[in-house]
This record gives sequence, structure tokens and C-alpha cells, in this order.
Amino acid sequence: MDSKRLKWIYLITLALIWGSSFILIKKGLVGLTPMQLGSLRILFAAIFLLLIGFKSLAKIPRVQWKYIALTATLGTFVPAYLFAIAQTQIDSSVSSILNSLTPLNTLIFGILAFGLSFRRSQIFGVVIGLIGTFLLIINGALHHPEQNYYYAILVLIASFCYAINVNLIKKYLSDLSPLSISTGNFLILLLPALLVLFFSGFFEVIHVESVQHSVSFVLILGVMGTGIANIIFFKNIQISSPVFATSVTYLIPVVAFGWGLLDNEMLTPVQFLGAFIILFGVYLSAKKE
Repeated sequence: MDSKRLKWIYLITLALIWGSSFILIKKGLVGLTPMQLGSLRILFAAIFLLLIGFKSLAKIPRVQWKYIALTATLGTFVPAYLFAIAQTQIDSSVSSILNSLTPLNTLIFGILAFGLSFRRSQIFGVVIGLIGTFLLIINGALHHPEQNYYYAILVLIASFCYAINVNLIKKYLSDLSPLSISTGNFLILLLPALLVLFFSGFFEVIHVESVQHSVSFVLILGVMGTGIANIIFFKNIQISSPVFATSVTYLIPVVAFGWGLLDNEMLTPVQFLGAFIILFGVYLSAKKE
């Protein structure tokens, strides 16, 4: 299959996986603290990737391990905890909406720090997608004044981390296989995540039924939403562009809203309008001049 079609298949697949991640975080937080959830998410993904990709580590040149460590920190470690903490105060759907700012940040960092070029249509797509995102955010804030939107800043910080991460991968790790990058990332994160989990008090409450139930959700989140999704995402960066790859964050809220609706997170007509505008932004971000 040619890369033009394949990049769209990857994009839609990632939207379904990552769009479901926010509701899995919400369910995981029922019995776990944010630090426990973030650590378990990383550990489950690390075990899965090391099982299937351990041999691929030998393909990583020594000089590139510093970029592997940097992308591991910015692309996984920091966001895993920030999203978990944020969702203790804001809805999963709101968290997914704010995550849609990633393409704009990717565009800005790519131009200013990495010297990457972008087509005019991609810029228009980002701007239009952001208009839809702002509609969703403002309308959500008006209808949910009880939520603490200061915690939304944590999601914005995670978005900046993602933006830097995707540009680093495109510029410094494009010659490596997605499996090598993903496995290398989580090999580095294995010990730090284990230490955070140990000091979080998880092993003192592991026998509690609610904790065990939440762990099952995080297991799915770690393997599917982190391990498998990272491989697909890195591949999409390599065959497309940083802006197109991160435009998956425009589709994620649509999927997240669907799960939120099933979990009694109310949607409004304006939010549906915003979702439509977001989809149009994705189309423009991939459209040729």
C-alpha cells in the first residue's frame, strides 16, 4: 500500500486508540492515584515492547541513545503523569480537547527550533482545527463551571512536550525503525517508572478489589494506548510530516466524546459543531497545495 493511503489508515487507527485512552485513564483513577496510574501505564507498555522488540535495540547506534532518552522523557514519561493528574479535576473529553493544541505547537517548534518546512495548507488546517478546539473548550467551560480549569494547564504542558518530541523524532530518529524507537524509549523509562510506583504506596493497596479493577484498565491503556500506539505513531511521522502525524489530536476528541457520552459526560450542539470543524482542519492539514 502506498504511503498516501497508509498514513490515513495510521491516523484513523491512532484516533480510535488514543481517543479511548482518556476514558481508560478516568476508569483507572477510580482506584489508583495519578502517580500509580502513570507508572503502571509505562511499565505495562515497557514489558510488552521489550517482549516483542528487544532484538531491535541492537539497531540503535550509540550516538542516538541521547535522543532516545530525550524523546522518552518528553513523549511518554512527563505526559503520562500530567494527563493523569489533570483528569482528577477535568473531564476526559475536555482533556482530549486540550490535547488538540499539539499540532499548533508542533508547527511553531518545527519552524523556530528545527528548521522544518510546512505547506500553506497545513498552516490553514492547524488554524481551522484550533478554531474548532476553542469552540469546544469555551462551550465546555460555560456548561461545567464546577471543573477546575487550572488543571488544564497540565494538559497544555503535555502538549508542548509532544510537540518537541515529534520534531526530535522527525529530525534525529527518522532512520530508525518505529519498533526500535519505542522499545528504546521504554527500556530507559522502566527503572524510573518502577521507582515512582514503589514510592507511591501501590504495593500496600494492591490487594484492594477496586485497585485491581483499575489496574485492568491501565493494562489495556499501557499495551494498546501506549505500546502499540507509539509504534504506529512513529511510523506515521516517518512516512508523512510532523504536522500531519500530530493532527491525530484533532480526531481524538471526537472518539473521546463518544466514550464520554456513554459515561454521562454531556455534549452540546456547539461541541458537535466544533468537532466537525476539527475534522475539516485535519483534511486541510494533509491537502496538497
